[in-house]
Amino acid sequence: MEKILNILMRGILGTIAMYFINSMLESAGISLGVGVNIYTVLTSGILGFPGILALYAIGIYKVL
Repeated sequence: MEKILNILMRGILGTIAMYFINSMLESAGISLGVGVNIYTVLTSGILGFPGILALYAIGIYKVL
């Protein structure tokens, strides 16, 4: 039960982090926003902060 709660909390905090990172990038004029959907929430929930970094690394790779 503790592991499920841990994944749930990381998913929620990861979603909040993605929202704020997307808005900061948008205000800076950078079109790199990572969409918030079930896959990105699961990625941030399972992997945590490295998962968020991986999502934005994939976004940078797609821009190049």
